[in-house]
Amino acid sequence: MGIHFESGQTMPRYVLAFDQGTTSSRAIAFDRAGRAVATAQQEFRQIFPQPGWVEHDATEIWHTQLACAQDVLRRIGASAADVAAIGVTNQRETTVMWDRATSRPIAHAIVWQDRRTADACAALRERGIEEVFMRKAGLLLDPYFSGTKLAWLLDHVPGARARAERGELAFGTIDSWIVWNLTGGRAHVTDVSNASRTLLFNLHTLDWDDELLRLLDVPRALLPRVVASSGTVAATDPSLFGGQIAIAGIAGDQQAATFGQACFTPGMAKNTYGTGCFMTMNLGDAPQPSSARLLTTLGWHLGDTASHSAAPATFLREGSVFVGGAVVQWLRDGLGLIESSDEIEALARQVPDSGGVILVPAFTGLGSPHWDPHARGSMIGLTRGTTRAHVARAALESIAFQSAELLHAMQRDAASPLTELRVDGGAARNDLLLQFQADLIGVPVVRPVMTETTALGAAYLAGLAVGFWSGLPEIAAQWKMDRRFEPRMPQSTRDALLGDWLRAVECSRGWAQ
Repeated sequence: MGIHFESGQTMPRYVLAFDQGTTSSRAIAFDRAGRAVATAQQEFRQIFPQPGWVEHDATEIWHTQLACAQDVLRRIGASAADVAAIGVTNQRETTVMWDRATSRPIAHAIVWQDRRTADACAALRERGIEEVFMRKAGLLLDPYFSGTKLAWLLDHVPGARARAERGELAFGTIDSWIVWNLTGGRAHVTDVSNASRTLLFNLHTLDWDDELLRLLDVPRALLPRVVASSGTVAATDPSLFGGQIAIAGIAGDQQAATFGQACFTPGMAKNTYGTGCFMTMNLGDAPQPSSARLLTTLGWHLGDTASHSAAPATFLREGSVFVGGAVVQWLRDGLGLIESSDEIEALARQVPDSGGVILVPAFTGLGSPHWDPHARGSMIGLTRGTTRAHVARAALESIAFQSAELLHAMQRDAASPLTELRVDGGAARNDLLLQFQADLIGVPVVRPVMTETTALGAAYLAGLAVGFWSGLPEIAAQWKMDRRFEPRMPQSTRDALLGDWLRAVECSRGWAQ
């Protein structure tokens, strides 16, 4: 629906993006030119109850996210009337279950990185039903996705299953949890992109699937209503921002980043360097199965608005790396090699190469194309001459090696070769990483001026819904290149490096089995 303003009413100047990530919550206000005018960010606790388990306190997530949004509005002196809409983007697959009456979580959120359901996934595969999930949901049976996490909560939190069947509990990925709290519990929704990451959603019907629900033993009463990625679904509780603001955009972080990168044409691709690395390619308006153990997922669905009619859903091919930029965080917090993540590039530049050191950061298993939940991290090729600079360089290179594997798998699926890779995310500011990435994949790597494209994509989806932006052509015109990294490594060197990387990966595989 459109928004209409009476004479004398303030015309909104901003769209507010909620960017709820794996290690921090952020809010960014964007103007009509797609510029970030104010940002606020807060980190929150990472909880590791035992090896392979990763949890978050969902209440802490909500409090940090709300505080960031309120802080941004204070910084720019804006009221609710100055904000055309809110767009929400989120760490995907992270699973929250809460009491509908109290809005309190019944357990910690199980994070997408968590591996506790590896055995349950293996048991399902042994029953020969993975093909059903691949055909209907576009996903492999892996602990990464929400469905088995939800089943684990139902089976391990006392009384949860009975309460769920009575309709007393609600399930959601982080987008659902944020919107629930923004609306004071009036809206229990998720968008198609987040729904498509649960193992419970049918890509062909764009609805929850009864067979998949039955296979994972999940009551339908738990599930949120599925909505378009762009379209007004609710308004905020007036007490939060001093007035109501439309919630008009929702998308999982990687789909939002793809939208923010203006990858609107089939064949366009981007790679996000965040906590993990996620490469996506636009497939157009029909899901296509992968022959290279990559995922098929919903990109976005643009709903009806005052300015345009609903468009067909857009699908993506996706490859997922579980530990990307998080390896730098590990060097900082786990090993104490650096004091700040910003120091990594200068330290890595102290040496011309990694000195033969290869770091495989399989701390929570390996994602695409290996899908090995039992893999664990390894560092190989150490000598007496290895220094902290070599380890830093190997850590950066591990991000590029894993992403190169994704691109090569994606190229095997693609109808035509990729001509460039658009990149974004925090680590995309690292020139050393991006040059090495271009060298490994043999394709130009292009960094935009705005690297925070996840939040920008959420803002665009919300702004489109309320007429803040006129359509996809206006958004595409706002994309601006900052730097283009051309490959310059000889093919023989590239092949040798990738061969060494794959040998190191084999050493990590199956370690925790």
